[in-house]
Amino acid sequence: MKRIEIYTDGACSGNPGPGGWGAVLRYTAGGKTHERELSGGAAGTTNNRMELTGLLEALRCLKEPCEIDLYSDSQYLINGLEKGWAKGWRARGWKKADRSPALNPDLWAALLEECEKHTIHYHWLKGHAGHPENERCDRLAVAESKKYGGKQL
Repeated sequence: MKRIEIYTDGACSGNPGPGGWGAVLRYTAGGKTHERELSGGAAGTTNNRMELTGLLEALRCLKEPCEIDLYSDSQYLINGLEKGWAKGWRARGWKKADRSPALNPDLWAALLEECEKHTIHYHWLKGHAGHPENERCDRLAVAESKKYGGKQL
């Protein structure tokens, strides 16, 4: 299996409000590194939706099963997948353990489907702590948010 690094981030100006997401995919083969940047946004969204969308769109670019090192500053995203929260919500009909509705079931369902194709190693990064790829994804996400009226600094 190919080994891929995926870095993602989401941003939102207000919550909900104009939002954006960014992702960087990196693959090294034969001593040569290949990178791809992705980004997008929405006018009325939440930060968590943008975090989930960044990973979803990155995974949708992969044409075959891969071994992935995922780097994100979103504990919601990392814990939802690594700790199995999203699988539990799905098994309970998109309800949390306390029976309240799970948020973003549309994105979680699509993410679970995509994740099942790959082997993923999860890495949480502290946001805005100077990690180059995380900062790069943040710039992509903020730029997209601004296209929809976001006012981030």
